[in-house]
Amino acid sequence: MSLLSEERKSIIVDELNRNNKVKVVALAERLQVSSETIRRDMDVLEKLGLLTRVYGGAVKRGYQAGEPPYENRQDLNREAKQRIGQKAASLLQDGDTILMDTGTTVLELARSIRDRKRLTILTNSVPVASLLINAIHNHVFSGKVIMLGGELNPEQQSSGGALCESFLSAFHVDRAFISVGGVSLVTGISDYDLSESMVTRKMISVAKEVIVLADSSKIGIQAFCQIAPLEAVDLLISDLPNPSSWAAELEQKGIAWLEASEVE
Repeated sequence: MSLLSEERKSIIVDELNRNNKVKVVALAERLQVSSETIRRDMDVLEKLGLLTRVYGGAVKRGYQAGEPPYENRQDLNREAKQRIGQKAASLLQDGDTILMDTGTTVLELARSIRDRKRLTILTNSVPVASLLINAIHNHVFSGKVIMLGGELNPEQQSSGGALCESFLSAFHVDRAFISVGGVSLVTGISDYDLSESMVTRKMISVAKEVIVLADSSKIGIQAFCQIAPLEAVDLLISDLPNPSSWAAELEQKGIAWLEASEVE
């Protein structure tokens, strides 16, 4: 029995989320339809921004020319990022030592911190550090902020490089909150900027718990620079439930997945 068009498209997207790419011939054989039918389905999905056609199939769409500058990214999927930031902030406990990287979803986490005491927050993000300092000054929460030194990146408004990585070696923290360019079952977590990826890798190595903040546009994406295998992640917070095809492997790898609720 042949599947309906929407069912086929759902299977194509699910396959992309698992493997980052799909082949026309293999899908046609699996779904018992013609290759031309699969190509038409892929054309529709490409127009919806869910994939990019390549010779013989399609790949999951990411940022083809690299990630946009920081300011441009802040408005992308803003509501989803707010939900994720609120969920992440709810995990904080008084006295926590935490790392926060440069992502715009992490900025939403910083905005959501309320009524916590004695937090120690390390970050290499200039906007995050500025927001946190203002929040402490206004008694939104109490604690201190340590700005990680290094070479400044004006486009991404962050510090990085070997000096920043060396600075991180002096610390051990309870939790690292990181936002990434892509999350893939096959290649793990990845990002677009090499320097930021190296700093994030170092953050993971000095944290007891690694929490990835990733809106649904990052799921199934393989970005330019690999940060770490998926096994390095303890918890992933997203705006949607985990893909059904990921459930068994996430459980096997010991990775928890939290779905962020609506903005409060």
